[in-house]
Amino acid sequence: MRSFAFILPLLIVQTVSAQIKITNIDKNELPKTITYKGHIINAVKYTDNEGEHLVITTETGIVNVKEVGEDMKKADLYAYSYLNSGNVFKLSWQMHDLVPSCPVDVIGKYIPGTFAVTDVNNDGKAEVWLMYIITCQGDASPCTMKIIMHSGDKKYAMRGTNQVKLDKAYGGEYTFDDAFKNAPKLFRDYAQQLWKKNILYNAWH
Repeated sequence: MRSFAFILPLLIVQTVSAQIKITNIDKNELPKTITYKGHIINAVKYTDNEGEHLVITTETGIVNVKEVGEDMKKADLYAYSYLNSGNVFKLSWQMHDLVPSCPVDVIGKYIPGTFAVTDVNNDGKAEVWLMYIITCQGDASPCTMKIIMHSGDKKYAMRGTNQVKLDKAYGGEYTFDDAFKNAPKLFRDYAQQLWKKNILYNAWH
């Protein structure tokens, strides 16, 4: 019991220290110089040892398109990160992923509750976590699922599928890109926990 009483406060401290304080921003409060595509899902400010940052994530939702006389659909996801430089926010990185022209069902959406700004390795430089589903399919098979993380000017990607349970479980596998493989283990640990927590996310509801 003594060892448990010691470990529990330590775990709490580690969890708290991994978080970066963020401030939510209304779209009407965004600087006039900032442009974006889609509908805002998250808009936040935070500060780390690089300075003050502004991050926006957006979705276009399902968009109908015409292609060679055929009705098609597409969906785009964007994320923008700006760094305050002399009271001017300058773009530091941008993410764009999409479902291109698709004749069946389309999904392109961030998984609710997964956006986060952390400092899991306590180096003073924040990590921005994006997790989403993109798919073009006409059945109940697993959807493409990704975690994209940015720390400074470096991008890390974890790619795979969600898990669907029918007569048995299908999907749920993932792979780390080389950046993640060579990153601190704490990055992979966080990503794996996030993946496991959302592995059964049903993007159709």
